[in-house]
Amino acid sequence: MPPAAHTSRRTLLALIGAATCAAMFSPPRAAAAPAAAAGLDDPAKKEIAMKLVSSAENSSLDWKAQYKYIEDIGDGRGYTAGIIGFCSGTGDMLDLVELYADRKPGNVLARYLPALRRVDGSDSHDGLDPNFPDDWRKAARDTAFQQAQNDERDRVYFNPAVRQGKADGLRVLGQFAYYDAIVMHGDGGDSTSFSSIRRRALRQARPPAQGGDETTYLNAFLDARVWAMKQEEAHSDTSRVDTAQRVFLRQGNLDLNPPLDWKVYGDSFHIG
Repeated sequence: MPPAAHTSRRTLLALIGAATCAAMFSPPRAAAAPAAAAGLDDPAKKEIAMKLVSSAENSSLDWKAQYKYIEDIGDGRGYTAGIIGFCSGTGDMLDLVELYADRKPGNVLARYLPALRRVDGSDSHDGLDPNFPDDWRKAARDTAFQQAQNDERDRVYFNPAVRQGKADGLRVLGQFAYYDAIVMHGDGGDSTSFSSIRRRALRQARPPAQGGDETTYLNAFLDARVWAMKQEEAHSDTSRVDTAQRVFLRQGNLDLNPPLDWKVYGDSFHIG
């Protein structure tokens, strides 16, 4: 987890008792074809996205160090774990462990599948304690489990965000704004979900795909995101928008080109 000098989002949310839990190469082109702008799914841009999210989630740019992360942060969602905050109480951890068991039957976490099915939808540890956290950390040393985490992150969060961002005509920053929102809020049917945030933004501005100005639309989306964050005390610190994404937007850096400098929860970060 993050160095003691930093206060991670997960630690912050644990203290106030609420939280949220929680891919691809461009096809080859002819050499003479004009180069299209990279999307967030360009490998270099995706790496930046992972670091930006990790700066908020873990107060660290080392997102790959989070495969082994696991704790109950007291938010009513049971255990929160892994690179994107898979939760035992919200179903995405169950999906992940099922995928891992499909790919590697008899792995160290497979024995917990019955318990994960029972506790889904609750904060219960029934059938998980006392050994589940240690076994999660053991599994995290397995590259097959790391890949399963990557794949579930992409299937549930990253790919849908990038797909919708591209459909709306957004460049890398806009696609990232969508990704960060879906990581924090999910995409359920409630008023603070990603789709609801997007609908709120669309009432104020049109995205480029509908003939609108990209900067104007992204400001509207970030306004809607801030509104959603403030509906929960856990999200009342909106610095991951105010002193990160809005900074890049004000700079006109719609493709998230380095160098990047930003702050989250008072911590400063840099990508050169």
